[in-house]
Amino acid sequence: MPDDYFDAVITDPPYSSGGQFRSDKNKTTGDKYTTAGKKSKYFHSFPGDNRDQRSYSYWLNLVLTECYRVSKTGSMICLFIDWRQLPLMSDIFQSAGFVWRGIYVWDKTRSSRPRPGYFRQQAEFVMWGSKGPITCRNGFKSLPGVTTCSVRSGGRFHQTGKPVNLMKDIVSICDEYGTVLDPFMGSGSTGVACAETERSFVGIEYTEHYHSVAFERLKKAYGVK
Repeated sequence: MPDDYFDAVITDPPYSSGGQFRSDKNKTTGDKYTTAGKKSKYFHSFPGDNRDQRSYSYWLNLVLTECYRVSKTGSMICLFIDWRQLPLMSDIFQSAGFVWRGIYVWDKTRSSRPRPGYFRQQAEFVMWGSKGPITCRNGFKSLPGVTTCSVRSGGRFHQTGKPVNLMKDIVSICDEYGTVLDPFMGSGSTGVACAETERSFVGIEYTEHYHSVAFERLKKAYGVK
């Protein structure tokens, strides 16, 4: 990909999160991210989610360094992450060269994972920033810092897929008619949101199954036969 090309990077990488013990981290994504694995037979598991902290940091830094290279100066970046990996992600984010500018919150409502007797796991986070300095765009309205949206709204196509309505709020950080890169495309929800908000999209997906799912969704969203 050419240098200085994209107007925004918006992506949801594997979290490599897990629980209290190493055995929790090494479970399949179906067991970690769906209710007792019940939905794993409907949604394929995906690789890259079992790294330890050091290898995860090194690996994701390689990816984000390339994202930095292909992004325009002043372009925006938004990365999903959970509460466990939020501190580590802030280091990876900045070591790749991006300026960290804030945290955006996705309130998953009461459709989120319950924890009887404890606080519900009701939020995920989007670390956002830029490649270098940014300037306020004339006439551009202030965007919300929180989106409240059910996990199940709009249908499910991936074990950890994000709702299109949520992604439409997030892609609005990119200028209208701009081009968004998603190097962890999954089932293509970022691309569908771009299509519905008049932005161009380039997605990359390692897993053949989810690449096929995304391809069909994007063809429909962009009106391609």
